[in-house]
Amino acid sequence: MLGIIGGSGLTQLANLDVAHREVVRTPYGEPSGPLSFGRIGAQDVVFVARHGYGHTIPPHLVNYRANIHALESSGVTRIISVASVGGIRSDLGPGVLVVPHQIIDYTWGREMTFQSGGDGPVVHVDFTEPYDAAVRTLLLDACRRIGEDVTDGAVYAATQGPRLETAAEIDRLQRDGADLVGMTGMPEAALARELGLPYAALCLVANWAAGRADSAHGISFDDLEAVLHPAMARVRRIIEGVCGE
Repeated sequence: MLGIIGGSGLTQLANLDVAHREVVRTPYGEPSGPLSFGRIGAQDVVFVARHGYGHTIPPHLVNYRANIHALESSGVTRIISVASVGGIRSDLGPGVLVVPHQIIDYTWGREMTFQSGGDGPVVHVDFTEPYDAAVRTLLLDACRRIGEDVTDGAVYAATQGPRLETAAEIDRLQRDGADLVGMTGMPEAALARELGLPYAALCLVANWAAGRADSAHGISFDDLEAVLHPAMARVRRIIEGVCGE
């Protein structure tokens, strides 16, 4: 079963034929909202809105552990995360879709592991390749099959939020090798790995990062919204393509 985590602009999955919604309790508290169970095409799908269905939960307060645990306990076997990001690399401007291949984690203070201690031996997971190759391939193949341009590979910098970054901070991220910047990529990806859930991300570049191109002196939230919402129709088509596999 496919789990989909919706980000900014994707608080509802309009092409999901919902069978029922369920409030799932976890040992880590409540997820961001009820899980929506249904089908897209022939594929069973479970959807959760990362920021809540009213987009009320900021990135640093998302209960990532509860979201991932709820999906796993509901029978999900692989996860696609949808996220809006800022573009750092010169070819990753507003409207570009990206399937990243690497992460740099700059977040802090988040509940970032299921390894709480005291319940047994410490378990380490390999995180060399943070995104699952097979799920990345599903996304890339779906894009190509429906004729949707997509960039294969980028380094996602996960920052704390909820404020956007300074231009100097983006300069630093670029020196570190980051191509995209967002606020929700971690610890979500690592938690999925801990539970053995294959996980990959589909990122929409909603704006240039601070100090870049038309964000040189500030980021226009009106322009960001103008990119974000129409592009989610493209994201839904890609998900339909994945579910047609």
